[in-house]
Amino acid sequence: MKNFYVKIFVMFAIIGFVAFTPDYYLLPGNFYLHKGVKLNVHLLAGDNIVKGDESGYNSSQTATFNLYEGSKKTDLTKITKDSAAPVVNYNMINKGLALVEMNTNELTDVPREDFLTYLTEQGYDEIAEPLKNSNKLNYTEKYKRFLKTLVTVDDPNGNLYEKVLNNELEIILKQNPYKQSYGGDITAVVNFKGKPLVAAPMYLYVKTESGNVYPQKLSTDNFGKIYFNLSRDGIYLLRVAHIQPSTDKAADFETWCATYTFAFTNSNDEPNTYKEFGFGDKH
Repeated sequence: MKNFYVKIFVMFAIIGFVAFTPDYYLLPGNFYLHKGVKLNVHLLAGDNIVKGDESGYNSSQTATFNLYEGSKKTDLTKITKDSAAPVVNYNMINKGLALVEMNTNELTDVPREDFLTYLTEQGYDEIAEPLKNSNKLNYTEKYKRFLKTLVTVDDPNGNLYEKVLNNELEIILKQNPYKQSYGGDITAVVNFKGKPLVAAPMYLYVKTESGNVYPQKLSTDNFGKIYFNLSRDGIYLLRVAHIQPSTDKAADFETWCATYTFAFTNSNDEPNTYKEFGFGDKH
C-alpha cells in the first residue's frame, strides 16, 4: 500500500483551468522517504488533471527556491542547473518533515476570449464584465506562482507544515497531514501580502491510487481559512489564485497563484513513488 503513492504523482500532473494559464505545482517522486535517500521533486504544469507536462528548472523565472529540513535551509538556486528535471535531486540526511518552496515570475500575453473565460471560471465577474466590450485582442498578465510541497523522512516530526514563508500569496497548513488518521480534519490559511485572503475561491484535488481525481471547490472564510478532511488515501493538492488590475505599466493584470501538495495514507504501509499513481515515465 505504501507503494501506491507513486502512481498518483504523474496523474496529478494535470492541473489548470485553461490552456494559457496551466497550474504549476511541485510533486515529489516519493512523499515518504528514508534517511540517505534522494529527494526528487518534479515541476509539473497541466490542465484539468487529465494531462500534464514536466518543466525543467528556469533560473531566469525563479525568484526563490529553498529546501527546509527542521531549522536547516538550503538555497536550491545555488545547486540546480538550468533545464534540470526533476528540479530537485537532493540527498536527505535529516529525519522529519521537509518542505520545498519555489516562487516564479512570468509575463504572458493572453488572448482576450481565453482571459474572459478564465476570469469567469475563477469567479472574477467584476473584472470580466467591463472587458466584454473591449476591443483588445490580448491582455498582458503578470503571473507570480508560489509553490510548496511537503514530504516526510522516516518520521513525520516537526512543524514545517505550518511554516510561514511570508510570500505574497501563501497557503499554510495548521495540522500535520502525516500524523492524521482517516477522516482527520485539516485547516489551511491563505494569506495575501501578510493578511488573510477573504472569500477567495480555492480548489482541492485528491488523486487516488485507482486513478480517480476528486475535486472540491472551497471558499476562504473571514479569517482566510478553509476546512477539509482526509477522506481518501492519495495525493492532495490545494490551489488558490488572486487576480487584480496591475499597477505595473508592463501588464494589464496581475495574477498570484499558490499551490501546496502533500500525501495521506491511512495504511501502515508507506506510499512509494508517484509512478504508482499514473505519473510515471517522467524521469
